[in-house]
Amino acid sequence: MTTPSTQDTNPALPPSNPATAGKRSWLSAPPAAPRLPEGEVRRRYPRLRFQVFLGIFIGYAGFYLIRNNISLVAPLLLDSGQLTTVGIGLISNAVLIAYGFSKFFSATISDRSNARYFLPIGLALSAVANLAVAFIPAVSATVVMFATVMFINGWVQGMGWPPSGRVLVHWFSTNERGWKTAIWNTAHNVGGMGVGALAALGLAITGDSWQSAFWVPAVGALVVAAVAFLMIRDRPEAVGLPPIEEHRNDPPKVEADLGEFEQLSYWRIIAKHVLFNRVMVFLALANVFIYSLRYGVLSWSPTYLSEHHGMSLAQGIAGFSLFELAGIFGTLACGWISDKVFRGNRSWTGIAFMVGTGVFLVAYWLAPVGTPYWVLMVLLFFIGAFIYGPVMLIGLQALDMSARHVAGTAAGFTGLFGYVFGATLASTGVGWVVHHFGWGTTYGLLTLSVVLTVVLLLFVLPQEKRLIAHHKSLSEQGR
Repeated sequence: MTTPSTQDTNPALPPSNPATAGKRSWLSAPPAAPRLPEGEVRRRYPRLRFQVFLGIFIGYAGFYLIRNNISLVAPLLLDSGQLTTVGIGLISNAVLIAYGFSKFFSATISDRSNARYFLPIGLALSAVANLAVAFIPAVSATVVMFATVMFINGWVQGMGWPPSGRVLVHWFSTNERGWKTAIWNTAHNVGGMGVGALAALGLAITGDSWQSAFWVPAVGALVVAAVAFLMIRDRPEAVGLPPIEEHRNDPPKVEADLGEFEQLSYWRIIAKHVLFNRVMVFLALANVFIYSLRYGVLSWSPTYLSEHHGMSLAQGIAGFSLFELAGIFGTLACGWISDKVFRGNRSWTGIAFMVGTGVFLVAYWLAPVGTPYWVLMVLLFFIGAFIYGPVMLIGLQALDMSARHVAGTAAGFTGLFGYVFGATLASTGVGWVVHHFGWGTTYGLLTLSVVLTVVLLLFVLPQEKRLIAHHKSLSEQGR
């Protein structure tokens, strides 16, 4: 165990660097506090770990209350003639593209910022954008203005994942992080259910005023932002506790070289560890195919079931909901399996889940017309359960296989590829392929995405094995 120290161990702003001394802003990651007595450490650590985890869980769920609520009231906007389907598509894509880019660029700031401030500020700003849509008539008067405000909303939405990843890295060590990250990742399912309830409440109390689907969830999000601020703490050292690796005798897979800050600029460090890191590039490319699969099956399931299998719209929407529900079980199972069965090897876990995805995807694709509805629902459930594991796992691998001072940026980099390229392929790309070549070719390409993801994870596997072996060696030395 290392000797307690009051030295500022903030990896983003080392105190030994005279060039950065005295330049700490109010948003900067806080310095290390004097180490608490050992008895106080044992008493406070478990309580604070639970508190900060609950803070990022509730806080991240809050972002999903106000992410892209236009889809909930699209029928009202279409019926009123205020927007066309093209306009709604443009507005929705504005959020998606902004979120993808922001997830990376916000992470570069978040890695050097206080998570206690960063996450609630992003959530509050997103709430303000939604309130503007609801209460400023000029915002919703034209597609351009509506899309611009929703682009801003998508950008500040990107301030949710990076500080959550920072908290997970600093408060939970390597051999437990898979399970903890999986539990946290279900926050988006909780938020997704919450927005439906709040939007329905708003429509009920306002006589179907579409604006209520924006302002009622926004008010809820402001409350959540306040709760998150009260609960989140940036990192253990900032409150007088030892680093989590020391506390649990569980060293990181990748050790941080804080001396880099004395020689390189922050963007050169990012280039070294993220942009030109072959493992991160492989993970980012794998995320493109994973998100293509996720949204390619999910977003088009009502249409596919209706056109190919003759199901009603209500039955198709039920399949959509079942796919999302399955994601909760799949995510939790994947996190537990990656920690307990594969002993922290996320690559093998991801490969296993992708094989499962491929098996049920092909069965769903080849199910003949006339297949019973319940069989199709079972297949959709298992596709959702298997694909949501890798959706969570790629971000976790980026956290695991990066030094802590760039971990959030690395995860944001993979998210950038997933949302901007993968989700775009799933929305416009799948629609184009279906229109010109049919569903058979579409599902053939989705199956190819499974194969390519497995290949990319196999490229990551050797480096992860080396890191796991190094981690095991350090753990044994610490005993």
